[in-house]
Amino acid sequence: MAGSNAKLTQRTIDAAKPSAKRYIIGDTDIPGFRLHVLPSGKKAFYLAYRVGGGRGATQREPKIGDWPAVKAEQARRIAADWFAEVRSGGDPAAKRRGVRQAPRMSELFDRYLSDHARPHKKPSSIANDERLLAKRLVPAFGHKKVAEIARADVADFHNSLTNTPYEANRALALLSKAFNLAEIWEMRPEGTNPCRHVKKFQEKQRKRFLSLAELARLGSVMRRAENDGKLTLPAKPGVRSEPRTVPISTAALATIRLEVFTGARKGEILSLRWDWIDFENRRINLPDSKTGDNSIPLNSAALAVLGKVPRIQGNPHVIVGAKLGAALVNPYKAWHAIREAAGIDDVRMHDLRHSFASVGAGGGLSLPIIGALLGHKNMQTTQRYAHLADDPLKVATDAIGAQISAAMGDAEK
Repeated sequence: MAGSNAKLTQRTIDAAKPSAKRYIIGDTDIPGFRLHVLPSGKKAFYLAYRVGGGRGATQREPKIGDWPAVKAEQARRIAADWFAEVRSGGDPAAKRRGVRQAPRMSELFDRYLSDHARPHKKPSSIANDERLLAKRLVPAFGHKKVAEIARADVADFHNSLTNTPYEANRALALLSKAFNLAEIWEMRPEGTNPCRHVKKFQEKQRKRFLSLAELARLGSVMRRAENDGKLTLPAKPGVRSEPRTVPISTAALATIRLEVFTGARKGEILSLRWDWIDFENRRINLPDSKTGDNSIPLNSAALAVLGKVPRIQGNPHVIVGAKLGAALVNPYKAWHAIREAAGIDDVRMHDLRHSFASVGAGGGLSLPIIGALLGHKNMQTTQRYAHLADDPLKVATDAIGAQISAAMGDAEK
C-alpha cells in the first residue's frame, strides 16, 4: 500500500503499516487529500494544492490533523471544505496561518497601556488601570485571541464580580475602551465591541458626612497627635492585642486639615507644590487636576495651615515625604489611627471632602456654589448634596411659622 492511492477510510488507515521511510497514500475521491505515514507509526492527514497560476504557482500542503485524534470521516469533511475553498480562489493554509498569528488579549492590553494610557492619562489613573489589568482582566482574557471574545464571555466575566460591583464596572469600562481601540488598530472589525449592551451593576452612592460633633472630636485628636507626634491607641475589645503607638507626621496632619478646610481631593493636596499657591489672591491654581485646570479658593483656616507647613529646600512639594525631594505618598496609616481615636472608623479620607460640602449645604450655600468650590464640571455630581441644602429652608420656615403663629395667637391654644 505504500505510495499508493485509495479512498481514505478507517479501514485503509488501519491497514497502513509503517515502513523504513515516510510514504503517502492519496485519496481517490478528493484531489490532494493525503495520509502521511511515518516510520514511527504516526499518521496525519494533509491537503496538497496549488495557488496562483503558471510559473508563479505556489505549492501548499497544510496539515488537517493527526490520526487518531482526527478520525477519517472528520478529515474527509475538512479536506472537502478546503478543496472547495481552493476552487473558489481561497488559500486555507494562509487563512490558518492568519488565525494562529492573530493577536491575543494580552497584546491588546500591553498596547492599551503603551499607546493610550501612559501618553494620555494621569499617573494615578495609569496605576489603577495596571492594577485592574493584573488582578482581573489579564487572568480572565489574556490568553484568548482578540477576535474570539464574544458578548457572552464579557457578560460571564462581569457577572462573576457581583460581590464587587464598583470594581466590576470599572473593569468593564476599561475592557470596553480596549476593544474600541482594537477596532481602530484593526485587531477586530468595526462595530464589534463585545462590551456593548452588557449592563453595569447599580452602584450605591456612599453618603457619609461628619457631623459637627464628629468634626470636634477629629480636631481634638489631631491637636493631641500634633503635640505628641504620635497617638496611643487602646487594645480593641474582644481582640487579643496590646495598646499600640502610631507615629503621626506633620505632613499627614497637614494633608487631613487641608482636605477638611478646602474640600480638595486627596491627590490634589498630596501633589500640591508651593509655586501653585497664590497667597495674594488666596487660591491654589492646579495645572492638572482630575477635571483639568482648576482653582481652589483658600479660606483663612486653610491659609493658617499652610502658614505652619515648613518649606524644605530642594523640595517643591507642600506635603513632603520621607524620600528626598518627594511628596508624601501614603497618609493612610496616620489617618486610620486618627479616625480610630476619634471614633469615626467608617470615615474615608474622601468623606472629608463630602463633609466640607455638607457644611456648606447646611449653611445655605447653593448647589452651583458648592459645585464650583469642589471643582465639579458636571452639576449632577453636586446633586448628592441637594437633600442637605433643604435643611436651612426647613429651619427658616419653622422660624417664620412660629412668628406668624404667635402673631395670630395660635401658639397660645
